[in-house]
Amino acid sequence: MTTSFPMNAGDGPFSYFKNSHLQREVLDNSKEMVRDAITRKLDIKKIMLSSSNTLCIADFGCSIGPNTFIAMQHVVQSLKEKYHNTNILEFQVFFNDHVTNDFNALFRSLPIDRSYYAFGVPGSFHGRLFPSRSIHFAHCSTAIHWLSKCPEELFDEKSPAWNKGLIHYVGTSNVEVLNAYVAQFEKDMEMFLDARAQEIVEGGMMVIISPQSSECLVKFFGSSLMDLVSEGKIDESLVDSFNLPIYFPSLEDMAKAVEKNDYFSIEIIELTYPKSKLVDEADAKTLIINLRAVLELLFVNHFGSEIAEEAFARTILKSDEISTWMKMNYQKACQLFIALKRK
Repeated sequence: MTTSFPMNAGDGPFSYFKNSHLQREVLDNSKEMVRDAITRKLDIKKIMLSSSNTLCIADFGCSIGPNTFIAMQHVVQSLKEKYHNTNILEFQVFFNDHVTNDFNALFRSLPIDRSYYAFGVPGSFHGRLFPSRSIHFAHCSTAIHWLSKCPEELFDEKSPAWNKGLIHYVGTSNVEVLNAYVAQFEKDMEMFLDARAQEIVEGGMMVIISPQSSECLVKFFGSSLMDLVSEGKIDESLVDSFNLPIYFPSLEDMAKAVEKNDYFSIEIIELTYPKSKLVDEADAKTLIINLRAVLELLFVNHFGSEIAEEAFARTILKSDEISTWMKMNYQKACQLFIALKRK
């Protein structure tokens, strides 16, 4: 069964709505690539039925805005430019995320001047969400790294993949931990692609954008938890039974999954190294708060609100230390861009 991992709801100081700057950077850095994929690779007249002038667009993993609205308006505008005769086309945009996503917050902030009809589609993108051959363009940005669940081997003391004292594969020297994450990603990606293959029309397009720059920072949340263990505030077994259900796929991981599925052709697959104000300036505090908006409910559900609050507060206090570490171990911001066409 798929587990739900919603972002922080509402518009409070640690909400996703106010703390998704890194995700916004990823979108902004991929805009021209999205437009180029639509312009060069998508045959709009071929994918539309002669009896319909409606293009259906889906954003998988939309969260609560505002980034999804920016992305969808850009997609709609690019499709209009491609088709030229914009008076004929109408657009339906389907915003998808888990059933626990704050759709009320999402739709309260819908742009008034949008040029599309908006719909909410609750449910996991690891399964079917739409009727057969109903989607013309699919979009998924900063979401594909979410697994449907954590690999079970990570919690088994008898397993070679037991991830004792850590909350993720980042920082581990145990290759079995990484292998367990890869295996879970492969299963999930198979389900994701199988579902999209049924939903996307022949000749339709799917764009997937995945950041590769922030995964190294999650280990600092783990170190804050272990500090609490050292002080006797929580039992170590509680940390050992917690792992983040996140795997950032490589270019090779994605190519392998698409080739295995065999319903899509890879039109574009590329690692890009765009400028990132947050990464280039080692703005650890903003990055940590952004990650808190994404991860907090996972911590609360496992450790309780008091321990989760202390772990995040301690990590934010380490911002200067983390910034220094980022500068010493500088890695240029990197993101993976993939454009697929339904065969």
